[in-house]
Amino acid sequence: MKLDQYPRGVLVPVLTPFQRDLAVDAERFVEHCRWLLAEGANGLAVFGTTSEANSLSIAERMSLLERLIEHGVPAGVLMPGTGCCALPDTVALTRHAVERNCFGVLMLPPFYYKGVSDDGIHASIAEVVQRVADDRLRIYLYHIPPMAGVAFSLPLIERLLKDFPRIVVGIKDSSGDWNNTQALLDSFPGFEVFPGSETHLLDALRKGGAGCISATANVNVAAISRVIREWQGADADALQDGIARTRGAIQKFPMVAANKAILARVRDDPAWDVVRPPLRPLAAEAKAQLFQALEALQFDFGRRVATV
Repeated sequence: MKLDQYPRGVLVPVLTPFQRDLAVDAERFVEHCRWLLAEGANGLAVFGTTSEANSLSIAERMSLLERLIEHGVPAGVLMPGTGCCALPDTVALTRHAVERNCFGVLMLPPFYYKGVSDDGIHASIAEVVQRVADDRLRIYLYHIPPMAGVAFSLPLIERLLKDFPRIVVGIKDSSGDWNNTQALLDSFPGFEVFPGSETHLLDALRKGGAGCISATANVNVAAISRVIREWQGADADALQDGIARTRGAIQKFPMVAANKAILARVRDDPAWDVVRPPLRPLAAEAKAQLFQALEALQFDFGRRVATV
């Protein structure tokens, strides 16, 4: 597969539903993934931050990935998160995804030890590449220093691109810093740069960005997808303003809990409100404030899950 055949546009870091006993709800997970694709998602970045991936075991991640593929979600739209603190876990998850023909993996740096050098992060990525040893491997770096506390610097990215030119092919930039996203776009032409928010989506597209990988695409994917389809049109700025306002309203609250609260209302399904500790669901007052803010933006709560 050529690089330009890989999914670009809006990729969704899919929420993971849990049952009341905190077990993964695989049926709802498949249903939600298929709904997102029907709503306009170009790809699914399962097992990212919004997915509560670091609250999932590697066995749960593998099982859910297999469940998706078995139930008709094409592997070619899947970008599972595989980066863990433990190198053997990262290798196992990455190999599992590659062997099932996922188009790529989204890889956090090892994030427990802080203040590590670029050399150390490079060595970690190199070990994964060497141990997986598969020409199909495509790595998208996951840069989220506000959460991970460990970053992919520009010099490190340049080095990784030089050493693994057909393997390290893109990045999700969740720095929250447009200057960093802009530097990535300016420094590495042809590198697939996905901002981790739709706030600057139009700016990124105008500079050659690949799209975005955004938590709020779980509940607003159709609107975000429209910006990507019509980014060169006369209404692009107005469409961008709309999705940025929606994002702004949601990100005032804890993102995972807020998105799950919205989805529970959209689906008329309170079970979507469950998060795994240490995360907590939104309190009733916060939920009311969130819904009021979205209603003021004329957010559509009337959608229901597609038939699957």
